[in-house]
Amino acid sequence: MIKLTLLIKNYILEKLKISFFFIKMLFSSLSTGPRLFLLIVFCLILGASTTIFVGKVQDFVALISANKNKNKMSLEKEPIILLSERQIKDEAIEIGAVVSGNITRKFRVSATVEADSSRLVRVAAKVHGVVAQLRKRLGALVEQNEVIAVIDSREIADAKSEYLAAKVSFDLQANLFDRERGLFEKKITAETLYLKAKAVFTEAKLRLDLARQKLSSLDVQEDEISKLDKQPLGRLREKEILAPISGKVLDRLVNIGQPVTNDTQLYVIADLSEVEVYLSVPIEELSSLQKGQSVELMSPDGTKYQGKIEIVHSVLTPETRMGKVIAYFKTPTYSLSPGTLLTAEIETARSATSLVIPRAAVQIINNQPSVFVRVDEGFVLRSVELGEKDERFVEVRRGLVLDERIATLNTAALKHAYLAERVQNAQ
Repeated sequence: MIKLTLLIKNYILEKLKISFFFIKMLFSSLSTGPRLFLLIVFCLILGASTTIFVGKVQDFVALISANKNKNKMSLEKEPIILLSERQIKDEAIEIGAVVSGNITRKFRVSATVEADSSRLVRVAAKVHGVVAQLRKRLGALVEQNEVIAVIDSREIADAKSEYLAAKVSFDLQANLFDRERGLFEKKITAETLYLKAKAVFTEAKLRLDLARQKLSSLDVQEDEISKLDKQPLGRLREKEILAPISGKVLDRLVNIGQPVTNDTQLYVIADLSEVEVYLSVPIEELSSLQKGQSVELMSPDGTKYQGKIEIVHSVLTPETRMGKVIAYFKTPTYSLSPGTLLTAEIETARSATSLVIPRAAVQIINNQPSVFVRVDEGFVLRSVELGEKDERFVEVRRGLVLDERIATLNTAALKHAYLAERVQNAQ
């Protein structure tokens, strides 16, 4: 820098000498008046030129100094944290690539699980009698058309007996009618006897149909009716109660030996393969929700369930000033029970696509968010500029490029190694 200043000084003096030589020769050829005017003009021009020139020289010197400092800083690299593949594995340091993605905005609300009203049934006795058997306990799983209870009923015994008598009479009259018809066709018997046999047969058939219809109204299944003639007499009083759907027993409302009527409820069964979840949403968030929006439900054991919003109520609950939102969740294993209180997370917005990295990859070093970039020998620290973040990822606005490999997990070990390296270099 000193040599440069001396060169500029010598250059200025040389140019001034040449300028004074030409001015001296010019003065010798002019009179006194023009000489004085020319001298004044020359001094003004020289002063202005010198000021401009000195300013340019100062700017030039400052630029050279700045570039020198910049080059010096660029040569000062962060220390490389030397780690082999074996050491990286031993420290459980995971490496991942910088990817493009979205940052999501979410909020959490309380949630209450309820059975889907369209998948819940109340099983009634449908006959008068006494509870003889209850084959399912509270919380038990049942299959459709499985026997879950037995009612000892005189009403059902009378209906079955009536049916069996009507069936015997029908079979007899059917045989007699076939015999009379054959004789009438052969001109052996009179038409009056044939018509009489036909009337009795039709009456027997009508009684059988009425008896069958009565059993059906008492919820006796067709396959059971067809086997009544083979059923032991001691079981004629039994009315088997079948599960109308597959599901889980939510409530058992009677005990063995308890008298029941046709409208007495025995069980409450629900198909819990899909449940309703009631969400209590703050009023300021209601406007951001709509039908079909995704909801994530979290159980205490860490299990997560994905569902969709089905109903958004605009009327607030007076006690809590919360909006009621209903979402549906599929649970094939019946793992969600009605009445359970859980936490739900609702996604309301997503940012534009940008570079994102896991939040665990970021460490604060020298009051700057930084990451450890993978190099051949190990890792090197690099400061980054961060943007929006969610629970898992953070946006990177500056400092990394797509597909660049960085440490994404257990980066605290790299931070300790980096600080130790800096202390060692400082000494």
